[in-house]
Amino acid sequence: MDSQNTKSKVLSSLFWKLMERGGTQGIQFIVQIVLARLLLPEDYGIIALVVIFTTIAGVFVQSGLNTALIQKKETDEADFSSVFYLSLSVAFLVYIILFFAAPYIAVFYGIPQITAVFRVLSMILFLGAFNSIQNAVVARNLQFKKLFFSSTGAILISGAVGIYMAYTGYGVWALVGQQISNQLLVTLILWFTVKWRPHLVFSFEKVKGLLSFGWKLLVSALIDTIYEDLRSLIIGKMFNPAVLGLYNRGQQFPSVIVSNVDGSIQSVMLPVLSSHQDDRPRVKAMMRRGIVTSSFIVFPLMVGLAVTAEPLVKLLLTDKWLPCVPFLQIFCATYALWPIHTANLQAINALGRSDIFLKLEIIKKIVGLAILAITIFYGVYAISLGGAIGGIISTFINAYPNRHLLGYSYKEQWGDIMPSLLLSLVMGAVVYSFKWLGLSAVGTLLLQVCVGAVLYLGLAWLIKLECFSYILSTFKEIQVRDGS
Repeated sequence: MDSQNTKSKVLSSLFWKLMERGGTQGIQFIVQIVLARLLLPEDYGIIALVVIFTTIAGVFVQSGLNTALIQKKETDEADFSSVFYLSLSVAFLVYIILFFAAPYIAVFYGIPQITAVFRVLSMILFLGAFNSIQNAVVARNLQFKKLFFSSTGAILISGAVGIYMAYTGYGVWALVGQQISNQLLVTLILWFTVKWRPHLVFSFEKVKGLLSFGWKLLVSALIDTIYEDLRSLIIGKMFNPAVLGLYNRGQQFPSVIVSNVDGSIQSVMLPVLSSHQDDRPRVKAMMRRGIVTSSFIVFPLMVGLAVTAEPLVKLLLTDKWLPCVPFLQIFCATYALWPIHTANLQAINALGRSDIFLKLEIIKKIVGLAILAITIFYGVYAISLGGAIGGIISTFINAYPNRHLLGYSYKEQWGDIMPSLLLSLVMGAVVYSFKWLGLSAVGTLLLQVCVGAVLYLGLAWLIKLECFSYILSTFKEIQVRDGS
């Protein structure tokens, strides 16, 4: 009975997490299409540079403690309030540093207008400090339905703000307004829906205990964030904001899709895996299910996006964005492997082995930096391809510890994802050939999407792929439960 209740709660949480991600990213996708048609690649290049620095700063604000709150078996109000006040204090300190560093960053990149953008957008750090605690409360209680309403409501209103500002000629400030209003609205909506308020209590002992787990995640996240954004920082310096804008746009399409699908699954899996951390066979079974399910959905989406990239960009973003197509295709290959990355790392976190997590990040970044040092001399496309190669190598690095921790070998992991990968490649080869039919961009795209979906799902049904049957039965179970 307990097992059935747990499964029901997991499925419900996953459903609402997917709804939250899907609703938010779907609206965001439409908003970004409209904004991209109104704005220039240079505008996106400027905002991409600023976001890199605010993202790195945000890692310090969260300090890995929000994940520690989720992972910890027993928590009380002192845990949450102590983390909140610490995060808010760090946010203030980091903002002061960024405020005074902004002019120097502007001089380094030769973009004078970046100073004001930097100082305004950095205020998002204070909202992030508050929001990270709210998200930890939601995740611990698997209340992802509340995130659905907050995220969807916020993106609708902030999207309207951004589009209005872009239409009325605010340029890069339209992107600033959209991001700040979105984060502000999410925090406000969660304030009224999540029953958590900061109390006047601070415990150094609580913080110290959480930091014993969280500091490793902080260092890991810092290394990962700097590493992931290093290419953008180099491209912004070596080339110009327009090239960085194209690179960033090519990354955004696959990133949105994968963070929606795989991110939803893994967000639910961390608290669930953590609650069963003493039962290794069960953790392995749940992790395995996460990899198989994510791969079945992510692989065809990435392959399909890569082969339809040119007509898709031409139709949605106009011809001025066509140079981003090669970047988009390279990033599809990179993000396709995320199910393996995230599932392995979430399992390691759930087992409380943040020490292993940190070691993996250091090893992966050493490999990645070596690849970057080689590719940097061969141009922007070589830099992008180097990232994809590093991603492939990282799948093996991330999977290594779970060979011993959970008995989940390389052979098992790749055997689990191979059917979905092969089906996706077959579908992609067929769909790609349609570009030579001489149809319009709209006609080509419609034909590719329709045939690709029917072919992939049809083949999965024909060979009786287990994960396809599992997904169908899961949706039926959700419908029956929600209808009862």
